[in-house]
Amino acid sequence: MRPTVPPEPKTAHDQPVRLTPEPPPGRPPGPGQAALLAAAITVVVLCAADAVARSYPFGSRTRNVSDLGNQYVPFHAHLWDLLHGRGTGGLLVNWQSGYGAGFLPDLGTYLTSPFAPLVAVFPRDEIDLAVYVITVLKIACAAAAMTWLLLRLRPGPWWAAGLLGASYALCGWTVATASYNLMWLDGLIALPLLCLVGEWILNGRRPLLGVLVVTAAWIANFYTAYMATLAAALVFLLRLCLADLPARRRAIAAGRAVLTFALGIGLAAPLVTVVYFGSAHASEGRFTRFARVGTEDLLARLLPTTYSFGSPALFVGTTALLLALALPFHRAVPRRVRAGWSLLVVLVTLSMQWGPTHLLWHAFAAPQGSSYRQTFVVCALLVIAAWHSLSYGRPDRRALGAAAGLLALVAVVASGSPLVRSFAWPVFLTAVLGALLGLLLLGRRRPLLRMAPAALAAVLLIGTQVGEATATSAVATRMRLGRMDDYALWGDRQQDQADAIARADGWPRYRTDPGREQTVGNDPLEVGGQGAQYYSSHTSAVFSTTLTALGYGWTSGGRSVQSLDNAVTDAIFSVGARVHSPPDPHQNWFPQDGSRVTVTREAVPPLVTVRPSAATGAFGPSPYRNQELLLGARVYTVPRVTVLNGAGKRADRSTDQRQGVRVGGKATITARCPAGSEVYLWAPHFAGTARLAGPAAHGPTGRFRADWPVTKIAAMEPLGTVPASGRLAIELAPKGMGVVPDRAVGCLDTGRLRSAVRHLRATGATEVTVSGSGGTVHAELPAGSKGVAVVAAPRIAGWRCASGDATAVPAKQYHGLIAVPLDGRSTSVTCSFHPPGLRLGTTIGAAALTSLVGLGTFSAVRRRRDTGHPR
Repeated sequence: MRPTVPPEPKTAHDQPVRLTPEPPPGRPPGPGQAALLAAAITVVVLCAADAVARSYPFGSRTRNVSDLGNQYVPFHAHLWDLLHGRGTGGLLVNWQSGYGAGFLPDLGTYLTSPFAPLVAVFPRDEIDLAVYVITVLKIACAAAAMTWLLLRLRPGPWWAAGLLGASYALCGWTVATASYNLMWLDGLIALPLLCLVGEWILNGRRPLLGVLVVTAAWIANFYTAYMATLAAALVFLLRLCLADLPARRRAIAAGRAVLTFALGIGLAAPLVTVVYFGSAHASEGRFTRFARVGTEDLLARLLPTTYSFGSPALFVGTTALLLALALPFHRAVPRRVRAGWSLLVVLVTLSMQWGPTHLLWHAFAAPQGSSYRQTFVVCALLVIAAWHSLSYGRPDRRALGAAAGLLALVAVVASGSPLVRSFAWPVFLTAVLGALLGLLLLGRRRPLLRMAPAALAAVLLIGTQVGEATATSAVATRMRLGRMDDYALWGDRQQDQADAIARADGWPRYRTDPGREQTVGNDPLEVGGQGAQYYSSHTSAVFSTTLTALGYGWTSGGRSVQSLDNAVTDAIFSVGARVHSPPDPHQNWFPQDGSRVTVTREAVPPLVTVRPSAATGAFGPSPYRNQELLLGARVYTVPRVTVLNGAGKRADRSTDQRQGVRVGGKATITARCPAGSEVYLWAPHFAGTARLAGPAAHGPTGRFRADWPVTKIAAMEPLGTVPASGRLAIELAPKGMGVVPDRAVGCLDTGRLRSAVRHLRATGATEVTVSGSGGTVHAELPAGSKGVAVVAAPRIAGWRCASGDATAVPAKQYHGLIAVPLDGRSTSVTCSFHPPGLRLGTTIGAAALTSLVGLGTFSAVRRRRDTGHPR
């Protein structure tokens, strides 16, 4: 037996420096208290920052910028309606948007967070407050989760863990990018939780809970969960390499990790596969090409109060950054630990700057919009590195000096970036001073100002973090509002629209469209009705291309389709009531006209009509002829037009892909049409206003929004009635250079349209019903109906139809709409929607569940056997 050697007595200089105040008698603070501290710091900072920025709900400025106002708030409003039994449609089909869109992909992308159902406890007209509260709660939970992880990785001062947990949750990525993309915040929570799963695997604990945590993360938001899973895998591999384990145990732990994550993702497969196939069938949208940011901009984003849309927001607070920079020089930390965590931070940061690995972080799909969505991974690694630097004892003056030198170098290089504005330097220098003083105080043994050094240091470091994080968040909020499109909070305009729609609603006998004068890109979800408007990552390509061919407008590269105020398309899509509102006063695109919310009604065909034969021909370049093709009747006169510039000369031809003539200043379109017909102008690549000219002219002003290169195109606009002379002149007031196509004008014969509508009503369905889930449409038809039944809904993937009692088969297509062949004997048609990918996902999920139950049973039997037969 090896003799026991008594330890040498320690001198005063060998005593460890206490990093936390002497705990009071009783139970010492633990992970729970630290997590609460982190959450409290986070909530205080977020609310204080919004108060400083005078942003909702602490000020008059809206926080609904970009997709928050256009997508996420309306989707949460729709969830509120579904939870209260008031929505049109259900989990399978959303009949309010896009004339009928699959809902499960949107649900899995935007609304499967466990926080999302909290909207139900708020009043409907406080949906903006509900989304804000959910956002703050998510960020606070991310702070608590990271704090818990840090204390599981290594023991250390509880208040410091809380401080660093808040640093992670309040990182630049959160306040600059994710705070208005609130579904990404589930990934912010998932990353530390998945790393905790890795710790359980290393210690052989909680196998079932680990699988369920992985499942919950992937269900909440699979996009950021994918990034968080990659990050957790890197952390797990590093922890495995640093652990003193034999090779066999390392292999077993790695196998358990693979099995845990495979089972967890497998259980989430029913939703994940639906989201995947929803994206596969979506419109291409507008994607940004990867471009590496310069070193100056990259380092600038480490500093407080810097902001930009196209660079990675790496800010984690000066204290955390100093500690992370000190780690390589901290001699109390084992060399392998120093090297491992420092190298991991550097490599992951560099991976954001190289095209192939950048694409890997985004699941091999180039992101639309902000490029550096994986930045929260680097922020997490910086915070974990900082914790390792502190938990081994406060870095000595040598290490802090080296870290301060590196930070000074970062500041010098970053000073060349335009992202570092003048107000950043006072905040940064104050934060550096506070962080250095706080860390130096941790090394003192004697009280200062009659306070324990650790307590004074904690106050100073937490105060520094609160101050710089508040400033950074407030700056991001203000600059976002100045650089992005923003949208009004719920107010009188939306309430008036919702009330008008509720009074006019007649679904499914006819649709009620919220109107061309939209407030946000998803008006039907926010104010009700059943319209064309739809903005989602899953806007189907068939829907977008069909409506584009009919003269509809869109933004976001085709993923945000707008409504169209047109009598023909209203007849095609059974829009029997249409809301007309003044232009949104929150937007300054066009002058206000002072009108009020009104509703017009028209007799339209039912949702299901009967056509004499299957679709023939294809859409051409003219939306007027394409509308006639779908309607089944000739109703437009499409005259030749002449476009004259302000000098009275013919305008020049376009020299790019846009076909037509160029207009950059005031111009006039002249044409001849039958007197009394309705005038429409189709100019998808024109931005500005248009109106009929002349003493006898009267009608609305058409408002057009388009750009080049194309991210948005303008919708067709009604301009009034052709005068008795048959000669019409349209005055154009462009906003920039635009293009007017050669066949821009269409004159609608309303008499012919009424005759076509009467025929479709007489031969169409006598009764149409839609199931509560929205996934089944049933129509009763007149006896002897032949040809093809057409459902006024886009033929998106997943529809299966049958006539009479026949077996359902994949639906046919009638110029982009759902079609069912008729044999003359059946008097009904039924169409059911089966979300693409659901069957595959259910099969994978069932296999994962069976495997999990089998493994659990096997483990329980083995434990019972081992207990009954001890060695």
